[in-house]
Amino acid sequence: MSFLPSVVHAVYRDEFRIQLTFNDGSTETVDFSEWLEGPIFEPLQDVAYFRRFFIEGGTVSWPNGADIAPETLYEAAARERRSNKLRIVAARSRKQSKSRRPTARRGKIRG
Repeated sequence: MSFLPSVVHAVYRDEFRIQLTFNDGSTETVDFSEWLEGPIFEPLQDVAYFRRFFIEGGTVSWPNGADIAPETLYEAAARERRSNKLRIVAARSRKQSKSRRPTARRGKIRG
């Protein structure tokens, strides 16, 4: 049997981003803007309507019946986690390379 993700908690963050917590305890903020196309998702392009989401059937849903499969949300959260890790590694690498650079020392000329 394979893991079936389910959204257990959701918090609105900003614009079209919702912080999701899944049944395995993982938490990530997901940008929903990539899914807001087509007739069923058109009302969600209004941020006020988008904010009316709720959890139903283990996923994020809206009053008009729109929802996104929890597997899709879980994959998006996993991509976001990988992207965040890459950014952290890159930032650390830049910081370390800056600290390893030789520094020029200025000597005083005494007369």
